[in-house]
Amino acid sequence: MDLFDQQDARNDNRPLADRMRPRSLDEYVGQDHLLGADSLLRRAVQEDRLFSVIFWGPPGSGKTMLAKRLPGILPDLTLEEALETTKIHSVAGMLPAHSALVAVRPYRSPHHTISDAGLIGGGTIPRPGEVSLAHHGVLFLDELPEFKKNVLEVLRQPLEEGEVTIARSQISLTYPANFMLAAAMNPCPCGYATDPSKNCNCTAPQIQKYLSRISGPLLDRIDIHIEVPAVNFKQLSSERAGEKSDTIRERVAAARKIQLDRFKFDKQVYSNSDMNSKSLKKYCVVDEDCMKLLKNAIEKLGLSARAYDRIIKVARTIADLAGSEKIVPAYIAEGIQYRSLDRNLWMG
Repeated sequence: MDLFDQQDARNDNRPLADRMRPRSLDEYVGQDHLLGADSLLRRAVQEDRLFSVIFWGPPGSGKTMLAKRLPGILPDLTLEEALETTKIHSVAGMLPAHSALVAVRPYRSPHHTISDAGLIGGGTIPRPGEVSLAHHGVLFLDELPEFKKNVLEVLRQPLEEGEVTIARSQISLTYPANFMLAAAMNPCPCGYATDPSKNCNCTAPQIQKYLSRISGPLLDRIDIHIEVPAVNFKQLSSERAGEKSDTIRERVAAARKIQLDRFKFDKQVYSNSDMNSKSLKKYCVVDEDCMKLLKNAIEKLGLSARAYDRIIKVARTIADLAGSEKIVPAYIAEGIQYRSLDRNLWMG
């Protein structure tokens, strides 16, 4: 299916933002664990500083289809966000014809053959790259291990800082790059290592070589790992309709308001994913039982200090969605669960 509705614009009287909105999630069949009221997906998109997410599973499980619909459940651009996004697209010479303002959240999906300059920006006169063109929107990287390793490594700065600096001999420019990274990958070269209905012929060394194309430091910066299993016939033939993207988007906006209220007196923090170490201690107090879980995760799963911080941030978000001021062990355990690639695939 195409990303945007293919209606004849001349016969469509809806506002531009509605006409350009991606197709709705109610068209997505199966994977109920991704779209429920307390799903992983909603945990990712309810952030103002967007959590990054990676979908992993066999071919045909719906990873790409799901990623294409992410912009549709993000809240509408504020005027300030629209102006920032418009400036970037104008500098890059990519402002849509007959449009003075970028009215919808960007969705960028570069091919895996892209260069590091194309992704991060560059040129004799530095221009914005894909990470900046996706500012306030979604950057989708399909078949993540197929990207060149040096290209993936340049994602570290924007994922950590929300901006990217391009330095040349006579000039240095900084472009905003606060985007939601949505990546997709197979669990092995053939793709069927986790598919119960198909045989995987990949050897252990082949799988490890394939997975090692994504470095540990980059994986550390991806907040939520979501398994997208193969969809069976019963799920595909189900007539049960899911929720529309508009309905989900309203819930996402409501969840964001909780964070805006929490951080309204803190000029350095705007959302859970924006918290630094000092903010974590202030807003994410955990009890002794939570600390035991975190200690076990660090020691037994080999998680890094960065992963530790991200688990707490996700747990704070889970508590918000549950309407709880307190972070309980169940929320910490769920946050650890979302580091599935750390413990299942990269542990050798």
